[in-house]
Amino acid sequence: MNDNGRSRDDRRFARRRAIVTGASRGIGAAVAVALAELGADVAIVARSVEETPKIPGSLTATATTIEDAGGRCALLAVDLTDPEDRARIVPETVAALGGVDTLINNAAAALYAPPSEYSVKRRRISMEVNFHAPLDLMQAVIPIMRAQGEGWIVNLSSAAARPTPGPPYDLRVEIGMYGASKAALNRATNAFAVDVFADRIRVNTVEPRSAVLSEGAAALVSDQLRDGEIEPMETMVDAVLALCDCPVDRTGRNFVSLDLLADLDAAPSG
Repeated sequence: MNDNGRSRDDRRFARRRAIVTGASRGIGAAVAVALAELGADVAIVARSVEETPKIPGSLTATATTIEDAGGRCALLAVDLTDPEDRARIVPETVAALGGVDTLINNAAAALYAPPSEYSVKRRRISMEVNFHAPLDLMQAVIPIMRAQGEGWIVNLSSAAARPTPGPPYDLRVEIGMYGASKAALNRATNAFAVDVFADRIRVNTVEPRSAVLSEGAAALVSDQLRDGEIEPMETMVDAVLALCDCPVDRTGRNFVSLDLLADLDAAPSG
């Protein structure tokens, strides 16, 4: 077993070529490392090549972890808010790894503010990173996956996409506009799944049931989290991995991490 409890003999992603955005830290880094440990070659994507003073983590650190464990990765420094820059991701991945059959759209712009104060700049950044970038990458990988005969796309979402129940309302209104961008991603995910179902391409979203205290979340909202509102990083990683290895009929859905893992544990084997 490795430090994450996975068997060192488990190579179920051998010969896979994966793209993971937002892989400099947090869930993205953990997923990229896990895929590499299980045999995949991974293109890791983010802006932070080296560690910044504000938040720990970098593409260099993720690449070092992968390579020290014997994995293979391609490091792509990309600004996902720039359509021309992010257009490099898929061609450069194919050039480096020989193809792509797994796409993890993990990167997110978590810009929190009440809707009445949410600036045009914040709106544009939020939608570019949380909606347009995943759609661009899905459109870019689908022809490759079609030619290869199958593929897996996993988009990371958030419970913030669901409307706030009430009244009375929870006063933490600052997550609403971030949630709106994730709601758009959820609906687009389902639309893509319908479109490519006949091509054996699975397209799903998965969100944590509770907050995952990544480096970014710890810096932004850790003081706002209540008791019981945090789940381990490994639950999200395992949920993402399950959707990277799912059958063709598990597609077009918005899964919740712990619920998905519980359903898989309860399912009959074979």
